Amino acid sequence: MSTPVQLGFGASPRSTVGLEWEVALVDPATGELTQTAPQVLEALERSPLQAQGGSHVTGEFMKNTVEMVTGVCRTVADAGADLTRTMDRLRTVTEPLGIELMGGGTHPFARADDQELTDNERYARILDRTKVWGAQLLIWGLHVHVGVEHRDKALPLMRGLLSYFPHLQALSAGSPYWAGENTGYASNRAMLFQQLPSAGLPIAFETWADLEAYAGDMVEVGAVEAFSEIHWDVRPSPRFGTLEVRVCDAPTNLTEALALGALVQCLVEHLSTQLDEGRELTVLPSWFHEENKFRAARYGLDATVILDAQGSQGLLADQVGKLLIELEPVAQRLGCAEELAGVRDILRGGAPYQRQQAVAAAHDGDLVPVVRAMINEMRTGRPLPS
Repeated sequence: MSTPVQLGFGASPRSTVGLEWEVALVDPATGELTQTAPQVLEALERSPLQAQGGSHVTGEFMKNTVEMVTGVCRTVADAGADLTRTMDRLRTVTEPLGIELMGGGTHPFARADDQELTDNERYARILDRTKVWGAQLLIWGLHVHVGVEHRDKALPLMRGLLSYFPHLQALSAGSPYWAGENTGYASNRAMLFQQLPSAGLPIAFETWADLEAYAGDMVEVGAVEAFSEIHWDVRPSPRFGTLEVRVCDAPTNLTEALALGALVQCLVEHLSTQLDEGRELTVLPSWFHEENKFRAARYGLDATVILDAQGSQGLLADQVGKLLIELEPVAQRLGCAEELAGVRDILRGGAPYQRQQAVAAAHDGDLVPVVRAMINEMRTGRPLPS
């Protein structure tokens, strides 16, 4: 057996929140992706407008992408203010370059073969290992970090969140198109990303020692060089002392980014309170979690999901509505009731994949107007009627 990796666990105040939002760089005239992240990041370094409070912009796997990262925030509203400042700063660079920002899980018609990989040794190594599947990762996500006050809670919380993955995946689903084709999936991103051997649903370890032993084995056999290269849909983030939820497609607008952030923050706090009360968190058999993930990716909010170990089932949209009622007092306590209410607006107005499909249908299947609608939502900061 290999030597376990000593992961540690950073100090983080309970239920603080941080968001990482991957966004695409787009040519507004054609709707195509641009390979301009290096120029954007270089211009940001020269910009007189400085990042504030730990927020920053980074490069990503491909040159068509940048990621906006908040600092550690007490409330989701604080994270929203952070993202607004960062986006304003980013636009001072992208607008003179003639570049628009676009959210969403995938680009509706861009082709992976036309994209360029960021010059980075780690990215090059991942691509060499994963080959065609790594080259297909023309995808964007929203990662939500929530502070966990004690390491012993991290794995129980991770296991408890698995029951809510279909809710998060369906509400955020914004990738129905791929390389110009209607995939039939609400979130094709979910299907693409899980092709990586280090991605997908997490292994539901019971103890931290088991996790460290697993990390040691993965490093020993050369599967990863560090625990941070394990890209599960939810994972502990030992460096920050957080639970990192990575299941969501990247939102197309700030309002929905904050709604999803509030939902994750409330879920973690809600489950954490149950642990404080000595209650067992609901965890389904792993095969039910896998099936629920597939159903949410395939059918979105219209999915029928498995609710308990006995195999009871229910409509996902109805389950989201019930969950929001359950989380209302948690949201009041965390100061994110207004942002959480945005989840109900998604139920009423449609998830991103539904809005994209409606725009495509209104234009006889033409996907250029879909890209423009996604750009407009990013500019206005809210979902727009189809």
